[in-house]
Amino acid sequence: MLKLPIYLDNHSTTQVDPRVLDEMLPYFTEYYGNASSKSHEFGWKADAAVEIAREKVAALINCDLSELVFTSGTTESVNLAIKGVAESNASKGRHIITTNVEHKVVIETCKELERKGFSITYLNADKFGMVEPSVVSEAITDDTILVSVIFASNEVGSVNNVTDIGRVCREKNVLFHVDGAQAVGKIPVDVARMNIDLMSFSAHKMYGPKGVGALFVRKKRPWFKLNPQMGGGGQECGLRSGTLNVPGIVGFGRASELLRLEMAEKTPKIKALKDKLSEGIVSNLDDVYLNGHPEKRLPGNLNLSFKYIDSAGFMAAMKDVALSSGSACSSDTTEPSHVLKAIGLPDNLIRSSIRFGIGNFNTEEEIDYIIKKVVQTVNSLREESPAYAVSKKKSAEKEIN
Repeated sequence: MLKLPIYLDNHSTTQVDPRVLDEMLPYFTEYYGNASSKSHEFGWKADAAVEIAREKVAALINCDLSELVFTSGTTESVNLAIKGVAESNASKGRHIITTNVEHKVVIETCKELERKGFSITYLNADKFGMVEPSVVSEAITDDTILVSVIFASNEVGSVNNVTDIGRVCREKNVLFHVDGAQAVGKIPVDVARMNIDLMSFSAHKMYGPKGVGALFVRKKRPWFKLNPQMGGGGQECGLRSGTLNVPGIVGFGRASELLRLEMAEKTPKIKALKDKLSEGIVSNLDDVYLNGHPEKRLPGNLNLSFKYIDSAGFMAAMKDVALSSGSACSSDTTEPSHVLKAIGLPDNLIRSSIRFGIGNFNTEEEIDYIIKKVVQTVNSLREESPAYAVSKKKSAEKEIN
């Protein structure tokens, strides 16, 4: 039986897998020791659980255990990565390269460094929200110390060629940071093969708990120093002080383990649901436009613009379906999406864009319901649109003539 409301905002956050929750619960009530307490069994068990989880997360992205730093999430990881590299390498250079379609945490972190005297190049993405490796290569100078590029767009779902971008950076002896929040757990990620030096990601984007994430920091080939951004007890090899979130880390580990084992099976199912949703909408409505790359995109991301409607009115009418018009961090603002502006979308299509985010727990029955609901809602809203009425009149006159 169909249960309402339906959650289709899996790029914002995901449901915690029940198996992940089961793994976490004992660390709230039974094994609740501080992982830094080395003098008793409660602390030993907590510390052991953290290291087991570290192994599971590391296995998902193919890195060494010593290269994984637990944080509170991608936002903290990005700050640690970009500021940490900038501060520790300022004597080598003060130029950083990123793109104009990054998540706001990357852009705001770079703007903060600009105010401190660093030079930031914001590369223009193409119409799909992607940046070619050759464009990155041309922007690198003798003063460049870091390139930061989003792995997969949180808004339009396009997946960058990070392997070749990383190869360019490696050849030019420049560090490469990736915002992997939307990629890890959704598509295969191998930091060794992909030439990634630093990568930020979060558990809550991949069916784990909120409030925990990680930063991958390469320890060899090349070796580099990273300045800590938070002082204190020196946890996580001095890179991230503070009492470890043991239940969260345990959940992060279990989520990573499940995805490593099940991603190959679940990804085709998610893509099939996305394709069905796309076909069902586009075949029943005119003037619908796909945003992002048609093929090189996340399996569950569908970002569409519906001409002649407003996304706010659409989402209000679709109140029994959880959707988004862009990044969750920007959903409480009235500013248009900087990503959609950057890829050259006209204002009317920016205002009518909707992001559908399909995940592991969505069903075909839900997709069938949403297709009907979307078609009905768009048709209803267009009937109230003066611009749509003018368009229909012009079309009718054209047919007569």
